[in-house]
Amino acid sequence: MKSYFSSESVTEGHPDKLCDQVSDAVLDAFLAQDPHARVACEVTTTTGLILVMGEISIAKGYVDIPNIVRETVKNIGYDNAEYGFDYRTCSVLVAINEQSPDIALGVNNSLEHKQNGSDQYDQIGAGDQGMMFGYACNETEELMPMAIMLSHKLTQRLADVRKKKLVDYLRPDGKAQVTVEYQDGKPFRVEAVVLSTQHNPDVEIETLRKDMQRLVIREAIPTSLLDANTKIYINPTGRFVIGGPQGDSGLTGRKIIVDTYGGYAPHGGGSFSGKDPTKVDRSATYFARYVAKNVVASGLADKCELQVAYAIGKAKPVSVYVNTFGTGRIPDDKISEALPKIFDFRPKAMIDKLELAKPQYLATAAYGHFGRSGFSWEKTDKVSELRELYE
Repeated sequence: MKSYFSSESVTEGHPDKLCDQVSDAVLDAFLAQDPHARVACEVTTTTGLILVMGEISIAKGYVDIPNIVRETVKNIGYDNAEYGFDYRTCSVLVAINEQSPDIALGVNNSLEHKQNGSDQYDQIGAGDQGMMFGYACNETEELMPMAIMLSHKLTQRLADVRKKKLVDYLRPDGKAQVTVEYQDGKPFRVEAVVLSTQHNPDVEIETLRKDMQRLVIREAIPTSLLDANTKIYINPTGRFVIGGPQGDSGLTGRKIIVDTYGGYAPHGGGSFSGKDPTKVDRSATYFARYVAKNVVASGLADKCELQVAYAIGKAKPVSVYVNTFGTGRIPDDKISEALPKIFDFRPKAMIDKLELAKPQYLATAAYGHFGRSGFSWEKTDKVSELRELYE
């Protein structure tokens, strides 16, 4: 049986991703000053303007937010007024307040800590209610769905070609989409590729299409997945000169499916960028990915979807749900019972286990938060304990 699934990715110069990166650059700067900083920083942008807003509480230190904004935009590549946006001349507005003391009551002193106060990991409560999802599967070596991994590789390669000046006409904005054909539930081939890149007005469209197929698509996607029937669309409108914040407004958190699994797994709804790890939108989603990846890496299941739900001000989750889509070596309910005994889902425990209180988040804010090396939530250090569940 055949089926098809598509996912997309965007480059770091996409206006929404620009906002994500500025939010996380601000977060990193505050965490560098104070690991216990409470940060909820959102950014919006349009032609010639960046607005930084949110709630931030810090016990010590100082951060020059406008300078962080301009440096981040410069590193993305908006360093020329001809691109429609320039880090030197754009306006930067800052509207920051302190975190609500009502929220701080539950975050700094959880319900469990108020009741018994005996366990250090009960000290921090969840910063909000909500449900978070983690996912892993054995489709790729990264234990991620294939369509989103190929989409990220395309946009990363597109940025590399621009930054290395392999051609001289590319600009920062761009996006990609990949459709994977499955046969009997397994990835078989790439059915379609869509690649769109901002460019200067002088390049001929046929030159751009030829270059992008050779320098980007053929470099990012294994030739074994491409065949004569693969449909390739490069800048299908024929022109993409106006891009970035000039072409479309941007907002933090508007690419949450790009950030996670490309739509292949559910998303709880909360975004990540600009949020310190006491926000379970971020920490619990990272931890759920860590748990799901260990489940698949251990051979306990070929696919694992994990949902964790929290109540504001409470340390322990109110539920843990597992779905292995019939691929589990033991029943899903048994896995659900076992996971909280192996993994501690309380916010402070997750923060300590994954070292989430240190500056590291700007690197996550483009090309996906999962399936990339170097992040603690991608390690598979619980494989042996999980294997004991079925061996």
